[in-house]
Amino acid sequence: MEKKLHIIAFDVPYPPNYGGVIDVFFKIKSLSESGIKITLHCFEYNRSHALELEEYCEKVYYYKRQTGLLTNLSLLPYIVISRKNNALINNLLDDSSPILFEGLHSCYYLNDKRLKSRFKIYRESNIEHVYYFHLFLAQKNPIKSTYFLIESIRLYSYQRRLKTANLILAVSKKDANYLQRSFPLVNVVFLPSFHANTQVTAQEGSGNYVLYHGNLSVQENEKAAIFLLKNVFNDLPVRFVIAGLHPSARLKTWITKYPYVELFDSPNEQTMHDLIRNAHIHTIITFQRTGLKLKLINSLYSGRFCLCNSQMLWGTDLEKLCEVANSAFDMKAAVIRLLNEKFSDSDLQNRVAVLDKSFGNKINSEKIIHLLFPFNS
Repeated sequence: MEKKLHIIAFDVPYPPNYGGVIDVFFKIKSLSESGIKITLHCFEYNRSHALELEEYCEKVYYYKRQTGLLTNLSLLPYIVISRKNNALINNLLDDSSPILFEGLHSCYYLNDKRLKSRFKIYRESNIEHVYYFHLFLAQKNPIKSTYFLIESIRLYSYQRRLKTANLILAVSKKDANYLQRSFPLVNVVFLPSFHANTQVTAQEGSGNYVLYHGNLSVQENEKAAIFLLKNVFNDLPVRFVIAGLHPSARLKTWITKYPYVELFDSPNEQTMHDLIRNAHIHTIITFQRTGLKLKLINSLYSGRFCLCNSQMLWGTDLEKLCEVANSAFDMKAAVIRLLNEKFSDSDLQNRVAVLDKSFGNKINSEKIIHLLFPFNS
């Protein structure tokens, strides 16, 4: 008996070059390689149709988002109402296969009466109203700030619809606990993000720089980079590399103030891979506890020492693989200490044991298949 699955993606998940679509794309790839026949539904904006998706999907449908001010004049969250599309619901009704809704963005039809008999899975990557509230707190532009606050309120109200899901796949254990408390009648399962790594490739030995990387156009990441510049690497005679997409003029100005700091502005995939692989220490911090950060996973698979704060590790159970420091003073001390240590074979084997057991794509796609098709897997 064929195992078929509809997946509704909030964006075109190719190329897999930012957090949300990385999880979606490598989930599709892994499920397809495990024999699942996928019908993919993508909402497109600022990204082109991708022939590469047809390698892993039986069908790929594309839908335009309904963006603009009028769409925002709604009691429903903008990220949800803008993905309402009659063609989508008609295509979902073509068969009776399970439906995987990627993120709250994709859940407009989650409680639609026409799908009442279908097995529906919600894939959580953030507690969205908390994420948007942090965006509100961080935003200085009053118009954007107002939007983020209103969207946070709308998302908090809208998440009640998750009670109509049959299964919730949560990206972290803390998020899973929150969702299980909020929706006690729904089966909630912890399932980490899918990613590009197939094995641990971290190198033993030493590097000669410390790295911070991420999408630098994201305000949370810029804030973390500037914190590290001002408070940790401000007086350390250590080569500190900052790498990522679209750094702002503000961040570039901060970087010029410090002689040991180097910027890699929007490096290509190979350059970023080399930067991650060759660094001695990865500084991976955040100021908001949301989801599972893929840059943490990538650094653990490909890099040497990972220096994180507790916010970054929240709900991941990865503390045993990382150096944990929460104050600038402790981070600075950890950098000095780790620069005098070599990444050993023992460190490497610890990574393999933990990551292969819980974070491998194949083992996690098999979990999904067993949950969807318990009598046919």
